[in-house]
Amino acid sequence: MKVQRIDHIGVIVDDLPSVKAFFLELGLRELGEAEVEGEWVERIIGLHDVKETVAMLAMPEGEAMIELVKFHSPSDEKGIQHPLANTLGIRHIALAIEDIESMVDKLKKKGAELIGEIQNYENVYKLCYIRGPEGIILELAEKIK
Repeated sequence: MKVQRIDHIGVIVDDLPSVKAFFLELGLRELGEAEVEGEWVERIIGLHDVKETVAMLAMPEGEAMIELVKFHSPSDEKGIQHPLANTLGIRHIALAIEDIESMVDKLKKKGAELIGEIQNYENVYKLCYIRGPEGIILELAEKIK
């Protein structure tokens, strides 16, 4: 018995079209969108009266997926949070990209915010954190050739 791979990462969102557009702008591709409800999902996630819309997005090379979930019910009473990079728990998704400067410029034009600065890590990677819609933090990593 062993772990085979990361299949997908689930991200709970409020504005599904906006967040989906953000990830599509990064180059992910949409696999599909569906309405989900019923006892089977309630028993899996431990919530009642579940009604959600799920959009599945794939990485360009297909190695993993991102699942965007908009809960119509029950709703999160706390609303959108904007945690700092050191807040406990899962905090960011790291994506290997090409041309980090161009990608950051492109995302900033769409409303994303560069959290710190683009940094060169030991001439191996250029790295940065960027905050997208709804406070989602992405780490962008460009391998230096």
